[in-house]
Amino acid sequence: MRIVSSYGGKDAVFETDAAQVVIGRSGQNVLVQLDLTPDSKVSRQHARLVVEGGQCWIEDLGSAYGTMVGGEEIKGTGKRRLRAGDQVRLGDTMLRVEAAGERDDGDRAPFRGAATTRGASESETEGADGVAPGDDEGQPPADISETIDADAPVFSVGETANADLARRLALLCELPLQFGAEAAVDDLLRTVVGRLIEVIPGARRGALLMKDRTTGQLLLKAWAPEGEPALSLTSARQAIDERKSFVWRRGQQLTESQSVYGIASGMYAPLLWKGEALGVVSVDNCESRDSFSGEDLRLMTAVAQQAAIAVANHYAQDDLQRHSEFTRRLFASHFPARARERLMREASRGTLLVGTRRSSITILISDIRGFTKLTARLGARGTGDLLNDVFPQLMEVVLAHDGTIERTAGDAILAVFGSPEDDVHQHEKAVYAALAMQATMAEVNAGRAARGRETCGIGIGIDCGEVLHGFIGDAERIQFAVIGDAVNRASRYCDGAGAGEVLVSPEVHQRVFMLVHSKPTSIRAKHEGPLSAFRVEGIKR
Repeated sequence: MRIVSSYGGKDAVFETDAAQVVIGRSGQNVLVQLDLTPDSKVSRQHARLVVEGGQCWIEDLGSAYGTMVGGEEIKGTGKRRLRAGDQVRLGDTMLRVEAAGERDDGDRAPFRGAATTRGASESETEGADGVAPGDDEGQPPADISETIDADAPVFSVGETANADLARRLALLCELPLQFGAEAAVDDLLRTVVGRLIEVIPGARRGALLMKDRTTGQLLLKAWAPEGEPALSLTSARQAIDERKSFVWRRGQQLTESQSVYGIASGMYAPLLWKGEALGVVSVDNCESRDSFSGEDLRLMTAVAQQAAIAVANHYAQDDLQRHSEFTRRLFASHFPARARERLMREASRGTLLVGTRRSSITILISDIRGFTKLTARLGARGTGDLLNDVFPQLMEVVLAHDGTIERTAGDAILAVFGSPEDDVHQHEKAVYAALAMQATMAEVNAGRAARGRETCGIGIGIDCGEVLHGFIGDAERIQFAVIGDAVNRASRYCDGAGAGEVLVSPEVHQRVFMLVHSKPTSIRAKHEGPLSAFRVEGIKR
């Protein structure tokens, strides 16, 4: 495929054998094969060309200004087949896609990032963070002249070094100190590229790509000097796939345009850690085919090895921080001590199962009576002061009776007994917790009244039954959840309980009747009609 672009009265040519080409403008961590910088009306990832079955198709990728084919807007219409002579407009740039047989032999510079024949005043370099397209489109064949294993030692003990090598090794030895001072991975990677250009005399430009830890995509992370990234994705992938560092040189003499924008020689070294390729670093020279020696390759490989260790260390710290955040979430979920210790062990081993199971558990819901009117009298600050006095102590009571705080919402607490760990005594523990919560409220109110503060009362409802319960989400957004009719019924009993009351369902009562003093009653639920209930008044001695 050969694509001729026209912008600002100048033409440029892009050639590739790839079956897919993303067109746009390179940006931070955005890689495109055909870079139309400096056309500001072209989006970062504007359109995609695809060759299928010998035919060429184009699709707009949700660009800001749209894509015109033959004067017709195709944005939002899916793929459009391109026919001979079709003119494609992206922003202020016109494109013409030609078959291989239509090309002429003119000396036009192939695209490498934004490097085109548009003129130095418009685009002197290859884009702020562009990457040369894969397959080295339009470049003469490259000769790989030297290779070494990227995960093998590159310098031996007792090796004699000349003065120049000793100086460069001294600079290299300072790298770990600099790595330790960098708080962010991106800063560390910029240090790597900068130091490579410093210790390798023939290096004029450098760039570093890192593999996305989720998708495996190569992302441009650092380059030097500013504004001039250039590298071959094909060579980068080769270094990663073969686990080798290598020097390559152009196989033919360069044209004038290629001398300005091309790469005459370069070195690539993968960043390997415990057999895993984390990324790849490169340096190049756009003037000489003989810029790099075997000694340079060894130095670059050593830098890549140290960088891989430093990056792996940063990744480990990030993983530890995520684990700490996960731990904090577990604490914030308010699990009782025994369950919390088990969950912590499983989380640290990576064996904590995310998912729900169905079993019978007991649900306790408490609610402050008259809370709406109370907040109107107290205002935001007074309401916050009240909740800070009440909630921590009530939650402590739940945890002391092996309950789990599923959530708090406004003035309500939803607690469960019998999950995440099974508990044959879940029903009595829930009832005992409810009575202890009412006793705690009496103490809290006495203290607030003594300070001249507003007091309040809570109503508590308890039910039991089969529900879905367990962890939902992932390590980033995990939470404990309970779903089922028993939750709704417990809410109805809570609504029916007055201040200072504990109402339980018949299903709970039949399991604790020998342990508590209770009286039968009924409540009117909004949707279910009358519900039988028992008012628990105390514990039998």
